[in-house]
Amino acid sequence: MRNFLDLSDAGTAGVQAMLDDAVARKAARKGWPKGKADKDAPLAGHVLAMIFEKNSTRTRVSFDMAIRQLGGTSIVMDAGQMQLGRGESIADTARVLSGYVDAIMIRTDDHQKVVDMAKYASVPVINGLTDASHPCQIMADLLTILESGKALPGLKVAWLGDGNNVLASIMEAGGLMDFDVVAACPQGFQPSDEDVARGRGRARVVGSAREAAEGADILVTDTWISMGQAHAETKLAAMMPFQVDAALMAAARPDARFLHCLPAHRGEEVVDAVIDGPQSLTGRRPRTGCTRRNRSCAGASGNWAELKLRLSQLS
Repeated sequence: MRNFLDLSDAGTAGVQAMLDDAVARKAARKGWPKGKADKDAPLAGHVLAMIFEKNSTRTRVSFDMAIRQLGGTSIVMDAGQMQLGRGESIADTARVLSGYVDAIMIRTDDHQKVVDMAKYASVPVINGLTDASHPCQIMADLLTILESGKALPGLKVAWLGDGNNVLASIMEAGGLMDFDVVAACPQGFQPSDEDVARGRGRARVVGSAREAAEGADILVTDTWISMGQAHAETKLAAMMPFQVDAALMAAARPDARFLHCLPAHRGEEVVDAVIDGPQSLTGRRPRTGCTRRNRSCAGASGNWAELKLRLSQLS
C-alpha cells in the first residue's frame, strides 16, 4: 500500500511515471464524454472516500470525476456532518472508513491529521490539501508546464507572494525534477528553512519580486489570504510589491508562462491583464470537456490528471 501525503512519497521516478501515464490517459480519452470510464477501468468496483474539512470547488469535482473515469465510485463527506466534526478521533475515523472503502482522500488544515489518517488507515490515503503542502495541485501544474512545451529539468520557476503550502510543494518538486525555484516573499511571510530544504539545493528565497522574475520560465502565485485566515490588511500591504503585473511578466523570458492554482483574488496577487492574458495557463476552459482539456485547464482544474494516475496505482 502506498500513501500520497507529499511528492517525496512518490519520488522522482514515481512523479515522472504519473506524468507519463497522465499524458497517455488524456490522449486515450480524446473525444469521449466526461462520464465514460477509461478503457481499462483500473478501479472498477473500488470506492474512494473524500473528507472535506475545507471548502472546495476544483478538488471536489476533480477527485470525483477522476474516480468515475477510472471506473470507481466516491463517497463525499463534509467533516461537519461526520462524527469527526463532533470530536471523534482521526484514528477511529481511519479504522472505520478502511472497512468500507478502498482509498481515502482528506482535505484539511493541520498536516498531522493526514499523517495520522495514513498511520491508522489500512487503505491508501491521499493528501487533498493541508496547511503544509498541496502535492496534487503541483502534479497538475507540472503536467500543465509539460503540455506548454517546456521540459522540467533546468527550468527557472519564480514564486511571488506568500510562503505557503503550495510553495512548499513546488520547492519539493524542484528538488525531485531538477528545476530551480526562486521565491520572492516579504519578511514575515517567507517559507520555513525546512520547506526550502525540500528543494534539495534547487530552491532559494529572495526579497525582490523582480529578482525572482528575471529570466524565469514560469511565474506562479497564489491567493495571499488562505482559507480560514482573516482578511488581514497588514498582510495585504506587505504583499502588494509582489503582485504579478505586466511589468513583472516583462522581466521574465519572452516565452514565460503564468500559473495560479485558483481561486484568484484579482487586483491583489495578480492583475486581470496577466491572468487573462496570452501568457497565462490558468483558467481557460476546455471546449468539449475533460477529454479535451488544454494545457491551461489541466492546471486550473487542480488535481484531475494527477489524481487519476494516483488512484490508478492504488488498484
